[in-house]
Amino acid sequence: MPISPFGPHLPAFAGIPTFMRQPASRELAGVDAAIVGVPFDGGTTSFRGGTRFGPRKIRELSLIMWGYNHHHQVAPLEMLKLRDYGDVDVSPVDIQAAHQAIETEVGAVLAQGPTVIALGGDHSISLPLLRAHAAHHGPLALVQFDSHCDTSDRLYDHGTPFRHAVQEGLVDRDAYIQVGIRGPGDHAAERDYARDLGARVLTIEQAFEIGVPRVVETIREMVAGRKVYVTLDIDAVDPAYAPGTGTPEVGGFTSFQMLQLVRGLAGLNLAGFDLVEVSPAYDHGDITAILAANLAFEFLSLLAVKKNRSEP
Repeated sequence: MPISPFGPHLPAFAGIPTFMRQPASRELAGVDAAIVGVPFDGGTTSFRGGTRFGPRKIRELSLIMWGYNHHHQVAPLEMLKLRDYGDVDVSPVDIQAAHQAIETEVGAVLAQGPTVIALGGDHSISLPLLRAHAAHHGPLALVQFDSHCDTSDRLYDHGTPFRHAVQEGLVDRDAYIQVGIRGPGDHAAERDYARDLGARVLTIEQAFEIGVPRVVETIREMVAGRKVYVTLDIDAVDPAYAPGTGTPEVGGFTSFQMLQLVRGLAGLNLAGFDLVEVSPAYDHGDITAILAANLAFEFLSLLAVKKNRSEP
C-alpha cells in the first residue's frame, strides 16, 4: 500500500508541504478548522512587498513542528479535523477584485462550518475577512496585535483596514483592542484616529510597563462574552525576531512574548484568525516564517482548548 504524502511519519524535507501535512481538500463537511492562504500584497503602500509569498513559506516551515502543545496540554491535530483549503485566487493588481474574492470564498468556507485560520498576505486582507466573518457571526470583538494602528484615513491599502471595518459595522466598538502599537507616525493625531473609532490602543511602552500577564488580562476584560476575531501582524514582533516583514518597527515583542500573548487567549469565544505581513524575501534563516508557523499552531491549539472545554 503506498505511503501517504501527507503522513506525519515523513521527515521535514520530504512530502507535500500542506500546513502540518494535513490533507489538502475543499470538502469541508465535518471539518473543525481550515487553513486558507491569501497570497495578496497589492495593498502594500508603505515600504516593502513580497507578502504574497507568505502563505507558501509558512506552510513549508510548519513541517518542522510536532503535534503536541505542552503549554495547553493538547494535541490539536488529534482533537480537530483540520484541512488545508489551499489559497484564494486573488488578482495581484486589483485590490477591490481581490477583496471581493476573499470575502466570497471565505464566506463560503465559513458557511460549511470550519473556523478559518487565514495566512496572508498584507494586512489589507483583514477587511474582507472581517466582512465574511461578520456576515456569518455579526459584529465581532477584535484583538489586533500590531505595531501600526492601520486606521489611516485613506482609501484601501494595508494601513486602512480597521477604519473601514469599524465604519462598516463589522467590529464591536466596545470590544476592540490594539496591542503593541509603536514607532514614529505620519502625524500627532495618528493614534487618536484609532481611539476615535473606539479602539483601546495599548502601546508597546504600556505593554512593557504592565507586563504580559496584565496585557492578557486587559484583552480578556475587553472582549469577555463576545465572539472574538484575532488579527496578528507579524511586525508586532521586534524585527530582531521577525525581520521578514514589509514595514518593520524596532522595539517590539520577543517571539516568546508573542507566544505568551496568543496563549493567553485560551477559553475565549474565538471566531476566526488571520496572520499577515510575512515577507520571505526579507527573512533570515526563515526565522520569521518559523515563528509564524508556530503562531498558527498556537491558534489551532486555542481551538482545541475550546473544543475540549465544550465537550462533556
